[in-house]
Amino acid sequence: MYGRRDLLKLGLGGALAGLGEMAARAATAQAAPALADPINFTPDLVADMARDLAKRPYAAPSADLPEPFASLTYDQYVGIRLKTEATIWGSERTGFAIEPLHRGFIFASPMELHLVDGGVARRLVYEASHYDFGRVEVPPNMPDIGFSGFRLLQSREGSGLSEVAIFQGASFFRALARGQNLGVMARALSIRTADPKGEEFPLFRAIFLEKPSLATNAFIAHALLDSQSVTGAYRFTLRPGEATIIDTELTLFPRVEIDHFGLGPMQATYLFGPIDRRRADDVRPGVYEVTGLQILNGNGEWLWRPVANRETLQVSAFLGENPRGFGMLQRDRAFESFEDDEQHWERRPSLWIEPIDDWGAGMVDLVEIPSESEVNDNIVGYWRPKQNLTPGTEARFAYRQFWCWSPPERTALSEVRATFSGHGSSAKRRRFIVEFAGEIFADPQRTADVTPMLNAAPGTIIAIHPYLSHARKTYRVAFEIDPGSDNYSELRLVLESAGKPISETWLYRWTP
Repeated sequence: MYGRRDLLKLGLGGALAGLGEMAARAATAQAAPALADPINFTPDLVADMARDLAKRPYAAPSADLPEPFASLTYDQYVGIRLKTEATIWGSERTGFAIEPLHRGFIFASPMELHLVDGGVARRLVYEASHYDFGRVEVPPNMPDIGFSGFRLLQSREGSGLSEVAIFQGASFFRALARGQNLGVMARALSIRTADPKGEEFPLFRAIFLEKPSLATNAFIAHALLDSQSVTGAYRFTLRPGEATIIDTELTLFPRVEIDHFGLGPMQATYLFGPIDRRRADDVRPGVYEVTGLQILNGNGEWLWRPVANRETLQVSAFLGENPRGFGMLQRDRAFESFEDDEQHWERRPSLWIEPIDDWGAGMVDLVEIPSESEVNDNIVGYWRPKQNLTPGTEARFAYRQFWCWSPPERTALSEVRATFSGHGSSAKRRRFIVEFAGEIFADPQRTADVTPMLNAAPGTIIAIHPYLSHARKTYRVAFEIDPGSDNYSELRLVLESAGKPISETWLYRWTP
C-alpha cells in the first residue's frame, strides 16, 4: 500500500516524462492557460484572507472527485502527465515555469493556484485537455476539478527546464540545489508532532504565484494556510543556485490556544547506517538522506546530534533562546557509503534554517520514529517556541531556508565526520567511535594536548581510547558505555585544547 510520503519521496505526482522532454519545451507552442475572472492583488491580500478565515470554524476542503480520478491506482496516477505545451510560462523569458499537478489517488484535496501579474490575480482553471492520461479513460467535458499542487521549474541556459521545488500534499514542500536529488522535506507548520493529543496537519488552501522576472532570478509565492487550530499567511521567496534559498515570512492567526507547534519543520529518511546496523539485511552499506541534526544555539555553541532508526519512539529536546540556526544535514557525500545507483542518497540536500528575527525561548525538538522502510520520513525536527499561540492574536515569524550541499555558516571548529556503534565487550555494553575531522589535526603542535571531554548520564564510560592521525587530519575517540540498569544514556563529547573547545559538541542518546 502506498501513502502520501511514498509519492513525495519518489518525486511523483504528475511528473513529466523526463528532463529531455522538459528541455524541448522552449521550442514547443504553448497552450494558453484557462483563467478565472481577475481580482486585485496586494501584498496584504493573503493575510486579510487568513485573518477573516480564522474568525470562522474550520471546514475541510472537499476531497470529492469524479470518476475515474476518485479511484485511481498508483500506476494510473503516476501515468498522468502534463503536456509539454501546457506548462505555465514555459516559453516565456521569466526564468521559471510552473507545472500544475493533477488531483487523484492520495492527492485528492484541492489546492487553488492563482497566477499574479501586474497587481491582478486570476485563478488557474483545470482543463483535461492539458494532460496526457495514459491508459486512463477520461470522459468528455470534465468539470474544473482544480489541482493538488505545483512543481516549480527553472530555465537554465542551454539545458532547458529543470526541477527546483514541489509543493503538494497538505503544506509539504521540497526543494533542491543544482546537481541534487529530492530528499529532505519541509512543511509550513507542524502542530503536536509526536504528541499524545494527536498530530494536526495544516494545509494550503490556495497559493498565489507571482509571474517572475528574468532579471531578479527569484520566484515569489503567497500561500493561505488553514487547519482546525490556526490559519496563516505565508510568503515564500525562492532563489535557486549552488544553494536554493527560500525566504519564509509568515503570520499565524490561531483559532484556539496552541501550546505545541513547530517552526521550520523538516523530515527525512534514516533506515540504517554505521551507527545502527542491527536490523540491516541489505546489499547497501547505508540508507539515509541525513546523517544528523546540527544546531547553532543562541550562545554560539555548535551542536551535532547523529540520528538513528530507533526500536522505540524517541523525542529529544534541545533547550535554548534565540537560536541562530538548525537543520538536518547530509554530511556523507561518498557514493561508496550507499552503493545505490538509483536513489543516490549522497546527492540529497541538507536543509539549514536561519531565523531572521528573534524567536525567544524554546527548544529544537528531534523526533526519531522506528521504521522498516526507506520510503518513510522517520526523522523529524523543528523549533518549538515556549510561548503559546493565543486566539485573537497574530504571531509573525521569518526565517531563511538553505537547501544546500553544506550550510553557508560553518564552524571554525573541527566537525564530526562519522559516528560508529556496535556491541561492546560484554552483553550490556555498547561501543562507539566518534571521528572528528579538521585542519587542526594536521598540526602536531596544536594537537599536543587535545583532551576528549566525555560524559554519560546515566551510565558509566569505559575504556576511552583517542586516535590522532595527522595524515588523515582526524581525531577518533573510541569508548564503551555501560548503562547499568538503565535503558538509556545521554552522551556528550567535545575535544578541548588548553581548556578551550576545538570541536563542535557531539551529543547522542543511547537506547537498546
